[in-house]
Amino acid sequence: MFGIPGKQAVTMTPAAATQIAKLMSKDGHKGLRIGVKKGGCAGMEYTMEYVTDIDPHDEVVEQEGARVMIAPMAQMFLFGTEIDYQVSLLESGFHFKNPNVTEACGCGESIKFADM
Repeated sequence: MFGIPGKQAVTMTPAAATQIAKLMSKDGHKGLRIGVKKGGCAGMEYTMEYVTDIDPHDEVVEQEGARVMIAPMAQMFLFGTEIDYQVSLLESGFHFKNPNVTEACGCGESIKFADM
């Protein structure tokens, strides 16, 4: 929808692709759908959910056995994003390196985009 021919909408680090493929193998999921919604102190939050059916309007990105679907309304906000999976002593989780973000809150859970 908002893509550039020959360029994936998002990319995944090897760690993210491994984790997503592992999550897909549970209960026969077809992948993870990522999106954005209003919320948090900066105005927007990322969403992730298991997918059992692929919506024909989703942007589908496959890499190293992992599949991510981007919800139609989120495509313009997520284009160019790199998804990473990080593990530390205190926490583990997905991190989004998104060039479209102009601000993020201190806790890292919510983001703000330039006025479009």
